[in-house]
Amino acid sequence: MTSTITVRYFAALREAVGASEEFVEYAQGESVADLYGRLAQRHSFKLNAEHLRFAVNDRFVSANREIVAGDLVVFIPPVAGG
Repeated sequence: MTSTITVRYFAALREAVGASEEFVEYAQGESVADLYGRLAQRHSFKLNAEHLRFAVNDRFVSANREIVAGDLVVFIPPVAGG
């Protein structure tokens, strides 16, 4: 069974997708890392998951956090600057 969640992107990920947000179907039992891997292939992301922080529903989570209906998933790449 699949459901839809909202995914938000920042910085280089937003540029790769061409949007700051998209609605994505996920499979029951899929983790945040699994989702990122699938979307990285679709959008040709250059960043590996270990370089990101993940947030779900405005809270930082581990990469193995399971996605559930209604989640807002955010992929946060490293930032540079001074």
